[in-house]
Amino acid sequence: MRADTSRGTFEDVVHSTRPDVAMIAYKLREIIVEVYPDVFEVPRPAEQHVGYGVGASKANEIFGYICPVQNYIRLGFYYGSSLPDPERLLAGTGKRLRHVKIYSLAEAERPEIRQLLEEAISERKMALGLE
Repeated sequence: MRADTSRGTFEDVVHSTRPDVAMIAYKLREIIVEVYPDVFEVPRPAEQHVGYGVGASKANEIFGYICPVQNYIRLGFYYGSSLPDPERLLAGTGKRLRHVKIYSLAEAERPEIRQLLEEAISERKMALGLE
């Protein structure tokens, strides 16, 4: 994993989050790195989220994000409307953006979450001509 810490760190984003919710964020981060070891992490403490991308220099390289909320983590996908979602986990009605609300470590570890991450990474690589 490579990180752009020019605006802050992962810890800056989760520091004021409840411990149980922070644990979910750390688990999702771990899963993202397992799925894509070359991921770019782009923390944005002022916006209360951490982006993850196939590159860090352009906004369109970011495939998803982790956003701590009061009692869950929002795992978002910037191009989520184009992802296969047979389990119907993705929420949102925007043109592109979709997210999954994750309330527990067990939910974070579901194979469907890993599959969504794999699909989101593949979608960005294909869209950018990297695959």
